[in-house]
Amino acid sequence: MTEMRQAGEGEATWFGQPRGLTILFLTNMWEQFSYFGMRALLVYYMTRQLLFTQPHSSFVYGAYTACAYFTPIVGGVIADRYLGKRRAVIVGASIMALGHFLMAFEAMFYIALATIALGNGFFLPSLPSQINGLYRGDDPRRGWAYNVYYVGINIGGFLAPLICGTLGELYGWHYGFGAAGVGMLAGLLIYLGGQQYLPADVRAKDAAPAPVDESGPSGRRLVLVLGAVGLAVTVFRGAYEQVGNTVALWAESGVDRRLGGLSIPMTWFQSLNPLLVMLLTPILLAVWRRRAAAGYDAPPARRMALGALIVGGAYFLLAAVTWFAGDMKASWLWLALFFLIFTIGELFVLPIGLGLFARLAPAKLGATTVAAWYLAIFSGSLFAGLVGGLWSLLDRSSYFALLAVIATVAAGLLRLLDQPIRRIDLSQSEN
Repeated sequence: MTEMRQAGEGEATWFGQPRGLTILFLTNMWEQFSYFGMRALLVYYMTRQLLFTQPHSSFVYGAYTACAYFTPIVGGVIADRYLGKRRAVIVGASIMALGHFLMAFEAMFYIALATIALGNGFFLPSLPSQINGLYRGDDPRRGWAYNVYYVGINIGGFLAPLICGTLGELYGWHYGFGAAGVGMLAGLLIYLGGQQYLPADVRAKDAAPAPVDESGPSGRRLVLVLGAVGLAVTVFRGAYEQVGNTVALWAESGVDRRLGGLSIPMTWFQSLNPLLVMLLTPILLAVWRRRAAAGYDAPPARRMALGALIVGGAYFLLAAVTWFAGDMKASWLWLALFFLIFTIGELFVLPIGLGLFARLAPAKLGATTVAAWYLAIFSGSLFAGLVGGLWSLLDRSSYFALLAVIATVAAGLLRLLDQPIRRIDLSQSEN
């Protein structure tokens, strides 16, 4: 491929990886800081400051996250055909920074959300789709690059509630939203400064058209299989996305947050998930490497199915805790244990799913195929918004049991896709 950078002897690296991965890692880290910083405040801002009802705030939350993951479909096509991935990242980051600063003005609330979603459409598919271009096709480091990249997502997600959440909760919502905008600008500056380490852009409109083999991995079977994975991920996100919505509401009203003479800020619990991602990822990668060396490497669909099942177990834990607690508040230690189990499951699903879509992407359609992954997050976010609306209708134990069932259904769907994905992988390796 013309856009594939040749890695080999004399290659400039940081931490044993191409320097471009560090640039993409840091750019994404700050973008995620801005996203999770705003998300940590969003539900509380709507219910406390704007005085939205819980069902209405849940709908707005779901609609915003859905739009943020729908616009990448259009943005990915524009990046592949016209702008190129580099320009798309720059345009998208600039628009998102503007949107985050607009969040500081109450009257601009809906316009700000729409602006962030628009910028995200250019940024989100164009950044990770550059990872493959940093490696040769036979480079063994490529298989772990998306897990490394995912750690960057979670460093930003860890810092965001601590900084943006604390500023917003203690000093004023607008300070928290402004800090998110500063984070987005930091990511843009890092990306602009690291251009020389990134793979060259090749736009589809400038490349010679290639015949499409509908029996191969770039044809009809690939579309059907990835579409089926997207459906399973849609179901999974219905449960997964409640961490920033109804689980956050339970942390506010149903959890005893006392630690000695202090009360733990409710936004801090949202930092547990990304902190655990950073701590657990090296352990999981070491385990997977040992299993692969011993010939027991699990295929992607099986790992994803196991992860969804583990997330279901985390929600079943909350169902049991709230049932036994009754009208009493549960200890914050149960919430911490929930996040530990939840995060282990997440690591088996999300980075592996993103890597699967990027790895199977047809030539010159990298951003478009990665955007298809985010389309599943779009539909899953809409589903999550509907599921979140049931929070006011069900008792806490029944609600969390429902989330456990939803995650388990997703696990079953992913397990059924194991053989079709393996056939696509085999077809791709033969080509």
